[in-house]
Amino acid sequence: MAHGLFRVLETGDPALAADVVHEDFHNREAAVAPRACARPGPAGVLASGAWMRSAFSDLRFPVLGTALDDDEIWVRLRMQGRHIGAFVRFTDGALDQAIPPTGRNIDFEQIHVLGLRDGKVVRHEAVRDDIAMLGQLGVFPPAPPTALRMVAWRVTGRAARAATAVTAEADEAAALFQRGQSLAGPRG
Repeated sequence: MAHGLFRVLETGDPALAADVVHEDFHNREAAVAPRACARPGPAGVLASGAWMRSAFSDLRFPVLGTALDDDEIWVRLRMQGRHIGAFVRFTDGALDQAIPPTGRNIDFEQIHVLGLRDGKVVRHEAVRDDIAMLGQLGVFPPAPPTALRMVAWRVTGRAARAATAVTAEADEAAALFQRGQSLAGPRG
């Protein structure tokens, strides 16, 4: 299940999402993502994957280890990819920060806690080394060229346009899943 959840984020596979994500799934980490990422169930996971893949090509989550404890799986992994699109972070659904594409690679550790119910993932929370990722992107500590690009993006409206575009991508990924589910009918 853990490998499947991260494979959904890498690929956007709706059939796999339906197989591994519970309909009551809740992602505590969606607070910094487009609103569609907070939708319950597979739709929210697919939206989260679309959001991340819009910023990072070759997105991968190689699992380093897992531990199972009754109704929870703890997953230690790496997030890897190449920063090819704006990485947009949100606060309460509004643009907080847009990091213009840098072309840089990211590779940093994360720990995820996944709640389980009925053989599927029902809850997600994470401890990520976001400072390492921001350092790899040149944002923290701020590299002058990256800081200037971020300011220019904000002033020219490119940051807002990037936020609108990634929000639309996340909304579409969630909506496509929900439409597909209604066409397929109830799963048995």
